[in-house]
Amino acid sequence: MSGALSGGVLDPDGAMDQMRAWKGRIDKLAADTKAMSDRLQELRVVAEDDNGLAEVTVDSSGALLDLRLGRQIQRVSPEVVAQAVLEAIRRAKGQLAERSQEIIAETVGTESPAARAIAERVGRQLRPDPEPGRGEPGSYDGHGWQR
Repeated sequence: MSGALSGGVLDPDGAMDQMRAWKGRIDKLAADTKAMSDRLQELRVVAEDDNGLAEVTVDSSGALLDLRLGRQIQRVSPEVVAQAVLEAIRRAKGQLAERSQEIIAETVGTESPAARAIAERVGRQLRPDPEPGRGEPGSYDGHGWQR
């Protein structure tokens, strides 16, 4: 039997080996967690609505960094434009959640309860349930909006 105790006698060499192995695991976890944090902080996602009315860029927290509106917004009502912007934001946050969860899996893995909890929290924060009664905007056929 190898380890800290061998036949009831303290094995200092075995204990030191276990301590070095434990320290190695802790150091690797710290490095992996830092890599995850750095990659998540740098993450940006660009998405647009189905009809190309609105394109948004969000940062790692889901905050809106940029909004670009297409020329065809001049031919639709403000309500349709607003829905297009919201759709683009929902899409961007959904993509952000997926990419964040991929980064978590690539850096710290999915085996530990802590990693699973982080991935779950990210998904919940970035994928809120759609507002009740809010549907996706209709499609633009080049002449008008179809609901």
